Amino acid sequence: MNARLTIVNPVATPRSHADGDRFPPAARPSTLDGATVALYWNGKQNGLDALDRARELIAAKFRDVTFVELTGALGGTTRYLSEEQLALIEDQVDVMVATTADCGSCCSWLMRDLCEVERRGVPAVGYTAAIFDEDARFSAKTFGVPEACPVIVPDCFSNKSTQEIHQMVDESFEEVVHLLTTERAVYDVLPEFDSMVLESAPELHFGGDDLLDAFDEMQRRFVANGWSDGMPLVPPTRRKVAAMVEASGLDGDHVVGDFAPGFGIGTVEKIAANAVMAGCRPETMPVILAVMDCVLDPSIGLRTWAMSTGPQAPLVLVSGPMADQIGMNRGICALGPGSISEVNVAIGRALRLIMMNVGLSYPGITDMDTIGTPMKFSACVAENEERTPWDSWRVQQGFSPEQSTVTVNVPYGMTEFFDFQNSDPELLIESWSTLTSHAVGTPAAGAWLIKQNAPLSAGYPFHGTFSNMLLMAPDHAAVFAAAGWTPADIREAIHRRTKISFRQLMLNQSMPAFETSHPELRWLLDAPDTMVTVNPSADCFEFFVVGAKAGRSQFCFGGTNSVTKPIVVP
Repeated sequence: MNARLTIVNPVATPRSHADGDRFPPAARPSTLDGATVALYWNGKQNGLDALDRARELIAAKFRDVTFVELTGALGGTTRYLSEEQLALIEDQVDVMVATTADCGSCCSWLMRDLCEVERRGVPAVGYTAAIFDEDARFSAKTFGVPEACPVIVPDCFSNKSTQEIHQMVDESFEEVVHLLTTERAVYDVLPEFDSMVLESAPELHFGGDDLLDAFDEMQRRFVANGWSDGMPLVPPTRRKVAAMVEASGLDGDHVVGDFAPGFGIGTVEKIAANAVMAGCRPETMPVILAVMDCVLDPSIGLRTWAMSTGPQAPLVLVSGPMADQIGMNRGICALGPGSISEVNVAIGRALRLIMMNVGLSYPGITDMDTIGTPMKFSACVAENEERTPWDSWRVQQGFSPEQSTVTVNVPYGMTEFFDFQNSDPELLIESWSTLTSHAVGTPAAGAWLIKQNAPLSAGYPFHGTFSNMLLMAPDHAAVFAAAGWTPADIREAIHRRTKISFRQLMLNQSMPAFETSHPELRWLLDAPDTMVTVNPSADCFEFFVVGAKAGRSQFCFGGTNSVTKPIVVP
């Protein structure tokens, strides 16, 4: 080999590896005779069918068993145990059977509950679909009890008949008993995962006949190790990374935060290395750090959407003078592709690579997206402030005109809102509502009907606050502004029109979760054709003006709450 390429290692060390923060599994009883068994449901569809069958089997096999039924106190489709419920389990329960881990994020949250219950001295098992086996064990390791017990069943309980679910519970019952009544040996060595490659060396080296060969070898190794987003990467050489670190005004070993789902230690250097790989230049580093502040905000729920089976992908919105200073596109093709959107694309791509190599959100291991979405490669735009007929976005969020800000919202998807016809704002709202009233095939739509809301600090989706973000074409914004409408007027108008029948809204939601969360609304069960709002309030709609001529907006639906942070320039 005549050439050697040396780069900064972009892969973070997990916090659990650094601190060894572990707890032993709970001591097991020798039998379940006379035991008090908690049956814990985390809100996932059809989980109660599994727990009903588990109850029947346990009662038939063991004498004098008492059952305690628990539904996660906070959340909706995915719920978690409150401190009061955990205290009850610790004080009154001998063992716990839980369900269900059959999507990426709910798997991780269920394992968190199981680990906490084990830490409090109560043996626990959780039904887990086979495809999420490694996902569950990774989460158990992350939450400090790698010996925690997923009960692996062949398939997800979702979209299955009661008979199919009972068969899976029957076939796994002896394993449940074994895991609850047999002492768990503490692992001497933390488990590794075949499909996740971690590297602790500060630098990585690649060779070839020339630098192009070495470059190709780097690309091959990154793809083989899962560190690539599937497209060629810029080598994060020491010189390039040092320039990014210098632009941050911080030391390279400064820890920005621990990134879910793997609790990767996000130093400035690791963030800079991934930003270089994405094609970012040093002047973008303050923007990237503001993006990090957004995704690390507890309310946005990074763990949930980083691991989900859903296609949620972060949308980055930049407002203020910084956007022009670094060359962002706010007009035609602002979301890309093309050279005119180079800076936008690179910033969005940097976030994805950081989620992977710092947060350890790797597809097929911890990112369990059923189909995927091109939005996960990059989605980043700047506000078209010249065409914004109201206060700029950042001013609406409480910042000064002189400041620059980053906002992150994480929608399920995006669809065009096309309307060349209407110059009357009422008709434009009616046209738009044909989208908003029928974009109900996501967990966010109607979620207020099945949620026991937690505070924002609990994180998305538990707090139940969602935001539908309209990337509003300037021509559409001009129609509203010409009629004297404010953003608040638009929000109220679209919220009033965004309705659908209760029956339709609940088609993909859990009826037991509805009855648990809103007993005062049970009258709707006898009036299923009643029109109800898809979202709980007008605050669930936001607008960001971007783009060029023509009335073609983009409706980003079912998103998290939006988080806005200032860009700090050293």
